[in-house]
Amino acid sequence: MTKWTPTHEAPEPLEGPVVATITGGTIVWFVLFLGQLPFYGWFRDQGLLWWLWTCLAGGGLGLIGVWYVRKRDAALKRHAAAGRPDVSG
Repeated sequence: MTKWTPTHEAPEPLEGPVVATITGGTIVWFVLFLGQLPFYGWFRDQGLLWWLWTCLAGGGLGLIGVWYVRKRDAALKRHAAAGRPDVSG
């Protein structure tokens, strides 16, 4: 087998409303957790309790993600305000 080598350059990273996207996803995880909470007994009886804890973990990790992307966004804005060349890609 031949070694795989890329034949073209990687595309530029997509930038968009990253903070809003991560915040929205985090809210969805917490809403899913809260929506399943009244059915705790059913999930336990069916052996599907991991669904509930997966939603809670998704919400918790989402909070870390919101913190991270807010810090990243602030750092990019500081970098741009200082007039330095872009090094994001």
